[in-house]
Amino acid sequence: PSFTLGGTGGGIAYNREEFEEIVRKGLDASPTTEVLIEESLLGWKEYEMEVVRDRADNAIIVCSIENIDPMGVHTGDSITVAPALTLTDKEYQIMRNASIGCLREIGVETGGSNVQFAVNPKDGRLIVIEMNPRVSRSSALASKATGFPIAKVAAKLAVGYTLDEIMNDITGATPASFEPTIDYVVTKIPRFAFEKFKGASPLLSTAMKSVGEVMAIGRNIHESLQKALRGLETGLSGFNRVDALVGAPRAEIEAALAQATPDRLLIAAQALREGMTVAEVHAIAKYDPWFLERIAEIVAAENDVLANGLPRDAAGMRRLKAMGFADKRLAWLALQSAGLREGVQRGIARGGGLIHDAVVAMTGGVTEAEVRKLRHRLGVRPVFKRIDTCAAEFDAKTPYMYSTYESPSFGEPECESAPTDRRKIVILGGGPNRIGQGIEFDYCCCHACFALAEAGFETIMVNCNPETVSTDYDTSDRLYFEPLTAEDVLEILHVEQARGTLVGVIVQFGGQTPLNLAQALEDAGIPILGTSPDAIDLAEDRERFAALINKLGLRQPANGIARSRDEAVAVAARIGYPVLMRPSYVLGGRAMEIVDSPLQL
Repeated sequence: PSFTLGGTGGGIAYNREEFEEIVRKGLDASPTTEVLIEESLLGWKEYEMEVVRDRADNAIIVCSIENIDPMGVHTGDSITVAPALTLTDKEYQIMRNASIGCLREIGVETGGSNVQFAVNPKDGRLIVIEMNPRVSRSSALASKATGFPIAKVAAKLAVGYTLDEIMNDITGATPASFEPTIDYVVTKIPRFAFEKFKGASPLLSTAMKSVGEVMAIGRNIHESLQKALRGLETGLSGFNRVDALVGAPRAEIEAALAQATPDRLLIAAQALREGMTVAEVHAIAKYDPWFLERIAEIVAAENDVLANGLPRDAAGMRRLKAMGFADKRLAWLALQSAGLREGVQRGIARGGGLIHDAVVAMTGGVTEAEVRKLRHRLGVRPVFKRIDTCAAEFDAKTPYMYSTYESPSFGEPECESAPTDRRKIVILGGGPNRIGQGIEFDYCCCHACFALAEAGFETIMVNCNPETVSTDYDTSDRLYFEPLTAEDVLEILHVEQARGTLVGVIVQFGGQTPLNLAQALEDAGIPILGTSPDAIDLAEDRERFAALINKLGLRQPANGIARSRDEAVAVAARIGYPVLMRPSYVLGGRAMEIVDSPLQL
């Protein structure tokens, strides 16, 4: 439909009946009552060019973006990477020239536009899908991916400036007419909330369904992808195993691959674990073979840990960390390793007393904390690099950073963080938007930054959401674009404590996400400013909170705590149906339910 956003009213018709239904809805959705009917491009590769042009016909490509998901899934629901990774230089130049040609022909001369292309992987046929003559969701992503402030530049172009008259804030030495250069890989993964809507179809289509997104930055696609997966905050620590497909029949795996769902990339990894080839997965899911080969490399590295346990040398550990493996993921893999199973069997034979010793000896640790200790003992820690728009050609004045693991092949890995000697306070953001935790928390984080800066503190923001103001490079004094996990945050704090005074960390402005990290930070000796972790737990742990209410002599609904199904049935029988079931440490009613009967319970 014309004049709609997010694919509203659109769809793919496979027969006359579906066509008539989609057209009817599309005409209703369009304010001009018109729809475009065009050939299906299902399975084609999708690319985007973010272009800025001024009144003097200066034009630059801020960023190229490649959708990992094939055509048929709305770009807002697609996993995307920047820069485009599977284009030949010739294809890129054709797209670049075509993008600028679109802006010239339409007449965009005071700002940014987004031009989308599709490429047929069979014959290389390239076509323009659409153009947004304005800033878009992709513009925000491109701005965060490159450090080039598209909206800010577009505003100046609109009042008469030209690109060569606008200075680059990050370098302070180059004009905005310099095209940004990217020497890293950015991955965006959308966040969905199908669990909030019973009966909602998790199948992705041309109409957007995601509620938020996470962005991650790494020196290679392996690192960037795995950082993005753990930044989603959906319980993933990387390419987690899809339990439902472990040992499943081939037909069941192929059926899962054929459906465009939010978990399809994880399913592709599981298919490779189950013995399918890259070519076989590509034929069904239509992911580009290049991306599947990179996932296959991650799976191969997992298999090595499963077979041999964790590496006992720094080079081996650094190789895994450079591929984006989280300590938590490595701990899980170590637990599953063949060496662990042998150790457990020996421990059981001796009465069970040596199980933990066997585990630690053979795998290097069973918990995330033990893997972290091993890594630190081996001297394997991340370094931080800067987003500078120019691949280090000029000095960056703005500390906008991401972590990576470098090989010491040419001396010590270079860390560009350069912490200051000021008194500093770290604010943890809220991560990807979701129902119950959105921009309202980012508003709080930003104003906390502004207030602390006025009070004379250096402000340090940690977040991974490209849709927020807190991840603008000029909101805080220093920005770390990193997943909000204990591992990633503790490594940032380690670097920042090297100079100056870390006054503490504030966890109460980012919603549930930073609250869940409070205890791990306190255990590591990090000062928590504001509400203490114990006070947070007193309010968040429903059992402790109920005991507090009783102690104060206040009234509350009849309640009880259950840690098993049998306990839940007993508590519900005592209270009487209907009952309300609520987990601890959740936000927005997640996993809460009104239960009317023992069967439903």
